[in-house]
Amino acid sequence: MADILESVGLLHLLPGVAEGAETAREACTRLRFHEALRRRIPEAAAESRIRGAQASSALEGADLPVDRVRDHVRGALAWPSDPDPVDQVLRGVVQATAETEHVVGLVLTAPLQAMARLHVAAMAGLLPPEQVGRPRHDDEVSRELTDLGPAPVPPVVAARLADLAVLLTSARHVPAVILAALVHAEIASVRPFVRGNGAVARAMERSVIQASGLDPTGVAVPEVGHRAAGGPAYLGALTAYGTGSRAGVALWLQHCAGAVTAGAGEGERICAAVRAGRLG
Repeated sequence: MADILESVGLLHLLPGVAEGAETAREACTRLRFHEALRRRIPEAAAESRIRGAQASSALEGADLPVDRVRDHVRGALAWPSDPDPVDQVLRGVVQATAETEHVVGLVLTAPLQAMARLHVAAMAGLLPPEQVGRPRHDDEVSRELTDLGPAPVPPVVAARLADLAVLLTSARHVPAVILAALVHAEIASVRPFVRGNGAVARAMERSVIQASGLDPTGVAVPEVGHRAAGGPAYLGALTAYGTGSRAGVALWLQHCAGAVTAGAGEGERICAAVRAGRLG
């Protein structure tokens, strides 16, 4: 991350990045002025979080119908008292995605606090209390996202999270798409927590997209964009970022710009459904 921080202002010069970021910005601008959002932003944003949670959990291997996710969120379907691994994943992702609504005001001013709150939402009851809401330390390891290679040791985690906090609180000149993409990739690569890193990474990205003003309504669904090309493409782009090469970082930033563009398109479909009264 240190190398990226030194040249973060130049990332838009990587092949395809500026074009992708501009396309994403234009898509989010169209969404912002959708007629349905004149009076019904809360309803559309709530549906965005439902669809985002469904897509995010699918990337974790828990691919369940969006109607089931919606019923859980609305309280029409109770969570199992003895959840299987799929239900555990879904519940954690749903709760982390729901918490994004409440950390938007923190993510650019106290990002590590926002990240901790998202982890508490995702993992409360699923990890020992002493491992919830704080980064790994001592000999703790994370065995998630193994395709990205071994997770860094805790001292490296602490240093990279400190860099990430500096980026979020000071890089106001960085295009929002690039900023959100870096946050997502750093959390996924560093894996600061024993468990729940993917859910937190995608939730932080969603929060940054809203807090930065790229999608102030919170109706875009970037998680749907990440899922659209399939899990292998998503993990492949993250793996490319982890190489630290110009080509690898460019590939990830292009992927994220495409995900935001697709997420804005999904947001427009939500708006159309809200306006027509056709939400499930």
